[in-house]
Parts: sequence; structure tokens; C-alpha cells
Amino acid sequence: MTSNERVVVIGTGLAGVRLARRLGELGTPALLIGEEEHRPYNRVLLAEVLAGRYSPEVIALPAPAQATRGRVVGIDRDGRTVECADGTVIAYDRLVLATGSNPVLPPLRGLFTGTDEQHALPEGVHAFRTMDDCLALSKAVRPGAKAVVIGGGLLGVSAARALALRGAQVVLAQQSERLMERQLDPAASKLVKRHLTDLGVEVHTECRVRDVRCVGGAVRSVEMADGYALDADLVVVACGVRPRVGLAQAAGLDVRKGVVVDDELRTSDPHIHAIGDCAQHAGVLYGLATPALEQADALAELLAGDGAARYTGTRSLTRLTLNGHDSPFDLAAFGETEALPGDDVVQLADATRGTYRKVVVRDDRLVGGVLVGELGTVGALARAWEGAEPLPSDGGPLLHLLTNDGGS
Repeated sequence: MTSNERVVVIGTGLAGVRLARRLGELGTPALLIGEEEHRPYNRVLLAEVLAGRYSPEVIALPAPAQATRGRVVGIDRDGRTVECADGTVIAYDRLVLATGSNPVLPPLRGLFTGTDEQHALPEGVHAFRTMDDCLALSKAVRPGAKAVVIGGGLLGVSAARALALRGAQVVLAQQSERLMERQLDPAASKLVKRHLTDLGVEVHTECRVRDVRCVGGAVRSVEMADGYALDADLVVVACGVRPRVGLAQAAGLDVRKGVVVDDELRTSDPHIHAIGDCAQHAGVLYGLATPALEQADALAELLAGDGAARYTGTRSLTRLTLNGHDSPFDLAAFGETEALPGDDVVQLADATRGTYRKVVVRDDRLVGGVLVGELGTVGALARAWEGAEPLPSDGGPLLHLLTNDGGS
């Protein structure tokens, strides 16, 4: 890329803002286009805003020098321009898609009141993905309100905890057999459930929601597959996210689950790149903050002239802090938390203190782990996992990593 080429970035989430700021620091300014009314913010911390611990200003991201508000509705690859909803046409030499993802809204009876799923939820039913979602929930919740959270993944657990801290009577309905099953093993999931229960959250697993019942356009109850109905003033749909790939598909780019990119984060059009939640690299959709930031950094170096810069993947650690009334509940998980036949497992548990540590070793290499409670060892364990180096055969150093609270 030459120094006078114009870079346009679509999306003001963590990935887009990081890329634009890094490019500015490297002397290659980029124009950032975002459609939300709010200044860019750290989506990871929305639950803290809902809980009342942070104001929206606290989670705002430093804005890059060149930014404009607009909704991009089309890409002209031949003319190398993007068109916005207000008719504005913006030229680019390099275009970066950092369009993020949308919440998954399941096809439940009564969930939608119109044809546009993004803007047709009944009164009292909320997705939990944007600042607008968060502010609407914050305005609606009140002490004693009956709230049902549909989905027991990372987002659902965070939303349930935040609503409970605001004084709501919360029921969390999870279709699978345990909470946060993608990140945690059964023992760790049980501790998360206990923490939520201590906050007053009623947790139901293996529980499928069938229907959202509304009266006069406002939610009144949620019906389960077995016919049991939960009264509801508020419903939060936290059933995961789906990459926003509509622009890329309409432009004829290679899209599978996400926008397909190579190690230079290029799409099937060499003048268009993709990073963050919308990007699929080496078959992987990450949907996490750390890979998004690493992709942004790698692409910034590449676009600023470092021809050797590459993105080769991220070994990402999931970390969550649930702040309760008395003390925070910390957890971290990385790699494979469930052992396969032939794997070695080291576990340390203290039921009284509510702590749990487990690592999985395969062929003398640390392949995953989960820690709940005290996370002093997470730094050392994560470094051993990321390095993928063979562990000493006597097992002593591994036990040291698992018990040495100075490791982080």
C-alpha cells in the first residue's frame, strides 16, 4: 500500500476504532464510519452500565481523528466507493469491514410484531447488544420487576447478574444442560449457577422457551415448552450473535459463516479487508475482544507499510468478573476445558471458598484450563498454554503453575 492511499473503515466497535487509532499513530489516517448515535464504546462493558456500576461515558473509547456518522448501504467494488443511506458516496483505496455482529433473535411465537426483526420487538422485550439496548433496559428495570433472560451463555449470565443487582426478580432460562457450556466444564458451570442463585437469580437449565405472550403490544409472560408460564415485565434475549455480513454478501465477496479473510486479513477482493466479529480466518469465527484487537493491530501495520505483517490466529482466553453484593466472582477459561480419552487432568477445588482450578494436558502439552474464584495463576497458565511447549514429565512445574498465586 502506498502512503497516499485512502483507508475507509466501516464499524465503530473495538476492532474498527483500534484500527483507525493505530493507523493514525503510524501516519496513515483512516476515515471511520459508524451508524450508532453514541460515541464509540467498549461493548464488553455494557453489562456494567446496566448494573449501574459505570456510566456510558466511562466505557467510551478514544475517538480517532477522522470519523463520521452514517449507515453504509452498498459497496461499489469497481468504482471503489461506498454509499451511505443519506446518499453520500465515499471513495476508498482500501476498505475495511469491521461491521461486527447482530444478536440472534430466535423464531419464538409472539417475539416479533412486524417484518423488520431489528425494530419490531414487543414492548418490554430487549436484545442486549448495543448501547441503545442497554439504555432501554436500564430505563425499564426497577426493583421488583419480573425479568426473564433467555440464554445462559456469557452474555445471558452477565445480563442476569446485572438485572439482579438492579433489584429485579430474575429468571434465567437456558436450553442446554448447563451455563456457559462453550467456555466452562460442568464443575465450573455449577459454581457460576451458585453465584447467580446467591444473587437471587432463579436458574433453569434444559429449559426451552416456546412462546412470548403479549397483551396490547407489551410482554406479559414467557411460556416454556412444557407449558409452564413465567410472568414477565421484561424479557432479555441473549441467544448469541451472528456476524453482520450483509454488505459483504451484496458486494459479492466470499462469505461463509463470516467474511472469509487470509493472513493479510484480505477478503476475496484484494482492496477490501475484514476484521473483528464479522471476519472468518482459517475457518474460525472468534466473536471475542482479544482476536479483534490483534487483527486490528496486524492490519494497521500492514496498511501502514509493513509488508511482513500477518495475522496467524489467536489463542484467546475468556475472562469474566461477576460483581456481587459482597465480593466479585472471577472466572477464566482457555483452550479445551473438557478432557478427551488419554488426557491428563489436574484439578484443585475448595468448596468452602468457592474456588476451582483445572488444567488439561495432552501429549505433555497444556491444552486448556478453567479457573473459578482466585485467578492468581491465570497469567502463568495462559503463557504456558500459548507457548505450547512440552511440560516436564514429572508434573511438578505444572502443579506449581496451578498453585502459585504469583503467576499472573
